[in-house]
Amino acid sequence: MLNPRLLWLLFWLLIAADSAAATRDPGEHFFDQSLGDFSEELETAREEGKKGILIMFEMDECPFCHRMKQRVLNQAAVQDYFKQHFLIFSVDIEGDVEITDFNGKRVTEKEFAFKQFRVRATPVFGFFDLNGKLITRFTGASKDSQEFLWLGEFVVSGAYKETNFPRYKRQKRKELRGR
Repeated sequence: MLNPRLLWLLFWLLIAADSAAATRDPGEHFFDQSLGDFSEELETAREEGKKGILIMFEMDECPFCHRMKQRVLNQAAVQDYFKQHFLIFSVDIEGDVEITDFNGKRVTEKEFAFKQFRVRATPVFGFFDLNGKLITRFTGASKDSQEFLWLGEFVVSGAYKETNFPRYKRQKRKELRGR
């Protein structure tokens, strides 16, 4: 019979190996490449049958943005779910790069973030419908990948029309405990 400590160690090694295999670079597997024309990206999202566009408003020095990329956005399950339903882009809230907003107007990234959507703290995840209308936003880093997946489900299912995300999340936790 195997030593229980050895079994426990083997179990954790398998878990660690599995979780390492389930991660991928978010730059390659989460975010889509864009030429900076969000009015054109809306058309692409419609053609591809997406629910909308997800924008991560971030800045280089943001530790919470880095945490999201290293612990949540690198998870294969998160990437697969969000890529199925959204086109996903990143906007630097301090950026001077010129982009085209959802209405076809040329603005800098920082003007787009601050003037149009009042983004001051990061990260902010903005979910936009296929007309470029902001339908919900989530500020800060999620607790874990499960919470972020629930955020995606909250938008995809249309639950955002009837409740807020904290209430939705409480219900999901309650359902998990009830199983």
